Amino acid sequence: MMRLMPIVAAATLIAAPAVAQQMAPDAYVAAAGASDLYEKTSSQLVLGSTKDAKVRTFAQGMIRDHNKSTAMVKAAAAKSGVKPKPPVLTPEQSEMVAQLRAQKGAERDATYLTQQRTAHQQALALHQGYASDGTAAPLKTAAGQIAPVVQHHIDMLNGM
Repeated sequence: MMRLMPIVAAATLIAAPAVAQQMAPDAYVAAAGASDLYEKTSSQLVLGSTKDAKVRTFAQGMIRDHNKSTAMVKAAAAKSGVKPKPPVLTPEQSEMVAQLRAQKGAERDATYLTQQRTAHQQALALHQGYASDGTAAPLKTAAGQIAPVVQHHIDMLNGM
């Protein structure tokens, strides 16, 4: 768990500047794709091992909801003339997935929930920022529709 804190802090610092300035449509699509890929990858990993019913239900919801947001961003990208590349995890996201893979049981569940809180705060900032300051109307609309879902995920995490 001690190793997680520097990763979380670094990921937060790295994400903040990207959202603080206006983001190009292709950069938004890439960042949203990486975010969804991380959510789905980490959730599938935890589903394979968790014994906690709340964690299982949450992880299943993350896979479902992030598949939907991926589809929304892809459709909006097409309407905006952006051809999305296959999503790729950031180095920080890859490290978080590796950390989950190295853990088992309740320790993995706890790390997963901690990572989810950080990842969802970053995703919320990304989507709210693009919804507010983005330049491609279809992507702005998608970002505006995704942000409340991400906020709901944060609310669920805070209740766990």
